[in-house]
Amino acid sequence: MSIVLLSIFYLIFPALAIYGCARSSLLDKIGAGILCYGMGVLMSVIGVVPAGAGSTQELFMTITVPLSIPLMLFSTDLKRWSRLAGKTLIAMILMFLAVLIAITIGYLIFRDSVEESWKVAGMLIGVYTGGTPNLNAIGLALKSKEHILVLTNTADMLACTPWFFFMMILGQRFFKLFLPPFQSDTQAIRELDRGEGRDPADEKMDFTDYRGIFSKATVIPLLGALGIAVLIFAVGGAAYSVTPKEYNMAALMLVITTLGIICSFVRRIRDIDKSFQLGQYIVFIFCVVVGSMADLKQLLTAAAGIMIFTSIAVYGSWLIHLLLCTIFRIDTDTVIITSVAALFSPPFVPVFASAMKNKEIIVSGLAAGIVGYAVGNYLGITYAYFLRGFM
Repeated sequence: MSIVLLSIFYLIFPALAIYGCARSSLLDKIGAGILCYGMGVLMSVIGVVPAGAGSTQELFMTITVPLSIPLMLFSTDLKRWSRLAGKTLIAMILMFLAVLIAITIGYLIFRDSVEESWKVAGMLIGVYTGGTPNLNAIGLALKSKEHILVLTNTADMLACTPWFFFMMILGQRFFKLFLPPFQSDTQAIRELDRGEGRDPADEKMDFTDYRGIFSKATVIPLLGALGIAVLIFAVGGAAYSVTPKEYNMAALMLVITTLGIICSFVRRIRDIDKSFQLGQYIVFIFCVVVGSMADLKQLLTAAAGIMIFTSIAVYGSWLIHLLLCTIFRIDTDTVIITSVAALFSPPFVPVFASAMKNKEIIVSGLAAGIVGYAVGNYLGITYAYFLRGFM
């Protein structure tokens, strides 16, 4: 496979994955991101990545994540989500606290046996408060080695899969053994949605529907959003160039995250249709690229420690969250949906809401997930440096 063909494949395979998810409920549950990452790993394993592709892969990695983050943040209506009240907000904060506690425990166990353990901790904080974009942004910001970044992505997917199926099939019944039943506390947002002509039940469309993205009415404003993202990238690049080398990537990621959030307060930018999907598509490209860079020998050498570390992060944070929410008497559905939003990210919220037969909970889950996207980079990068310096 030539470098040109490889680049084309990186660009178009996410479209095939998205199409497959739209046509198959099974693939939809797996998710386009996992399909893209899995295809990349498969390419590496069977040896179709041409020799000398390293510079091309590095270029894709350098461009994709910094461009995707602002695009995904543009559609974040923080003023709207700030209306979220009561137990959902408490459950979200408790989830963040549970993640920090679990990952700190894992770090103290594996700091001397896992390579770049403090960077792994930062990436895990990012992915379990926000999502895969945060994991990869933090990995790049902390200048994690390529095989550690790949392995952390792999460990995340492997550790979360059993949890996913357990929660889908038995989660609600299990949580009801400890927690009270659901009571709506999102009336304020629902009333705001109605006033603005929104239907919370349609929120899934914001994440998974790419239909009409090439229509003239959509593509022209979307190109404008991409242009703004490029300008933000340029400003982040300027911050990168004047920051000491050890911290320059962290500065880049934090600057583009901050500017993306600032732009989300401008309604004309926030209302650009499909900006989140475009950012997500770029993340899928990154997933194919980083998967194709996997070195099986390095993965197997480092796998055990990072796999156990990641499992402690997933299952430890889940159990701590359950304990804390039991103390605070948070209801079953809210606990589940905030856990899903943190551990899996917002696109999975409607899937679980459907499984629980509770459309109202979509609002709570999306709120938690969207805030997680916004704070994940700050929290992961800051706490990683804290672990390195003080623990």
